[in-house]
Amino acid sequence: MENTFLSVIIPAYNEEARIKNTLEKIHSYLKNQDYTYEIIIVNDGSTDNTWALVNEIAQKIKEVRILKNEKNRGKGFTIKKGFLNAKGKYLLFTDADLSTPIEEVEKLISWLKKGYDIAIGSRALKESHIQIHQPWYRELAGRIFNLFVQAMAVPGIKDTQCGFKCFAQKAALEICERQKIEKFSFDVEMLYIGRKLGYKIKEVPICWFNNPHTKVNFLKDGYRMCLDLIRIRLNELKGMYD
Repeated sequence: MENTFLSVIIPAYNEEARIKNTLEKIHSYLKNQDYTYEIIIVNDGSTDNTWALVNEIAQKIKEVRILKNEKNRGKGFTIKKGFLNAKGKYLLFTDADLSTPIEEVEKLISWLKKGYDIAIGSRALKESHIQIHQPWYRELAGRIFNLFVQAMAVPGIKDTQCGFKCFAQKAALEICERQKIEKFSFDVEMLYIGRKLGYKIKEVPICWFNNPHTKVNFLKDGYRMCLDLIRIRLNELKGMYD
């Protein structure tokens, strides 16, 4: 793995129902590409059969690596752990439900090759292809949240929450060194830090399918995500991102 081109990081919390299918799809696609890769599953303290299933798959697919949180820490902490252990030139994180098909990674990589440091999948651009939409109230809440995001953190980025983002290794590691948020608003924080450090960010239209079995609680997690925007500003004032 010393000359790995792409590392794919997948956070997994109680994903026994879909993790096998997800890994098979990713491996099936990547094994036919002309670059080297690794797939890193970070088990975030699952209480179901996720750990056993991933171990079984890792015995059969040499490109699969597994990491483990002893208890549930959150998506931000989990992806950070995956990034810090990755060996790729480019580091992609994707959700375990594959709402964005793995084939879309080529769109992100193409922009990194053009000199961008971070390329993020976006559902909010007019060129994006949303094949299955979220319920109307989630889409509305997402638009309202993005207004706060643009006002308080990363103006100009229309979709910070799509779980499909690719980083050049240097950018990923420097951002992780400063990352503080462990839950869902880590995306905003990573982009905020990246922009502060002067990294070039490209928002890229992608194909996306809504998965109705999301683990994001509409009210509870939405409230926490808004509080995290305030935390980001406070962290900035304290010099925690310098």
